Amino acid sequence: MNPPAADPATYLEKFSRLARVDWPENRTLHVVCHGHSVPSGYFATPEIRTFESYPHLLHVALARRFPHAVINVIVTAIGGETSEKGAARFAADVLPLRPDVVTIDYALNDRGDGLERARRAWSAMLAQARAANLPVLLLTPTPDQAASLTDPAEPLVQHAAQVRSLAAEHGVGLVDSFAGFQRLEREGVKLATVMSSGNHPNLTGHQLVAAELLKWFP
Repeated sequence: MNPPAADPATYLEKFSRLARVDWPENRTLHVVCHGHSVPSGYFATPEIRTFESYPHLLHVALARRFPHAVINVIVTAIGGETSEKGAARFAADVLPLRPDVVTIDYALNDRGDGLERARRAWSAMLAQARAANLPVLLLTPTPDQAASLTDPAEPLVQHAAQVRSLAAEHGVGLVDSFAGFQRLEREGVKLATVMSSGNHPNLTGHQLVAAELLKWFP
């Protein structure tokens, strides 16, 4: 039987509790953002806007939510990378940082490798995280302006569904960025207004992702 899907109200309860411990009993907390160009801060390649990307927007939001906490948000993402390469370096680049939370965001680039290869790679990272007793937040993809956000045959839609399935299967957190962008389209917002290029969000798009992430830090 698969474990239940993680509950945003309780999944990161330990992190939130530690973030409320005052000096001198507190310790530094680490959030590691693993993935491809979007968490790396790419806007219109090769332009990078590090401090307008969702890991750093999350960092600011966490500092406001937990004003007595020392929190590091560390980006281990690499532009152009797929989850296979991310899985291959997970043990070397992520685990030694002793993270308290890891986010994984590869589905946008995984379309080229296909669903089966992506599932194996994501599952490998999840297995390593579970062995280290490490909570994980999986992100569904941000948009590509050339892709339909509603067509079930669209690979981006299929990879979003697979990420949701993996989150439920492994009992980890789901940050459904894709659903957030779908909601904007249903509300009549033009996708181009939240994108800086064909497949990279602008500041508004990154703010949407950061807001979804913040829901997991009660």
